Amino acid sequence: MHYYRYSNAEVSCWYKYLLFSYNIVFWLAGVAFLAAGLWAWSEKGVLSDLTKVTGLHGLDPVVLVLVVGIVMFTLGFAGCVGALRENICLLKFFCGAIVFIFLLELAVAVLAFLFQDWVRDRVKEFFENNIKSYRDDIDLQNLIDSLQKINHCCGAQGPEDWDFNIYFNCSSESKSREKCGVPFSCCIPDPAQKVVNTQCGYDIRKKSKSEWDDQIFVKGCIVALEAWLPQNIYIVAGVFIAISLLQV
Repeated sequence: MHYYRYSNAEVSCWYKYLLFSYNIVFWLAGVAFLAAGLWAWSEKGVLSDLTKVTGLHGLDPVVLVLVVGIVMFTLGFAGCVGALRENICLLKFFCGAIVFIFLLELAVAVLAFLFQDWVRDRVKEFFENNIKSYRDDIDLQNLIDSLQKINHCCGAQGPEDWDFNIYFNCSSESKSREKCGVPFSCCIPDPAQKVVNTQCGYDIRKKSKSEWDDQIFVKGCIVALEAWLPQNIYIVAGVFIAISLLQV
């Protein structure tokens, strides 16, 4: 059998090692995400009892970290080995996955723009589901608290949304000390206080709404997000373009 040998390499060494260098960073980032996610799950005891994964009805931020880690690890590995060994199958898989993710991002952006009311309803429903599970997972709790503190907001549409949570519900059946209150992250911070008052939201919704303005944020987080987006549209567009260029 006769083999034809090329006088020069089929793939430019410059392109080969550039792709390898880019993907080794990508792969190491995926390893870091996976390690962080697994460590967080071990701290919460999920690895010893996997039924806890389905026990949370809201979003577990660790799941998001793990999914991102798995995708980055897989693509980084395929890109590294494919470039280094000039493996056409791995390079085609890498290229196809990147194109698919890019088209998926583009489709989501276009659909979100065309169906804004539907997206708003889904975001509201998503936020309300996570409010219900606020006390069930410490990572979710920290995520919601950070979101409310950064955006100076409370609940999805307003403070009344905390009635969705059994601990903050104003119903007579609730025996929680947090009944008819809001989380501390809804409170307007007092510059004079050096220690965070985690009880500042207790019983606040038992008072008249005219008194809320002085003590808690009354704007919902969806409203805050809708106000933030037009003001920072160039930043959002810049991030999207930067991600797209990296993928290209």
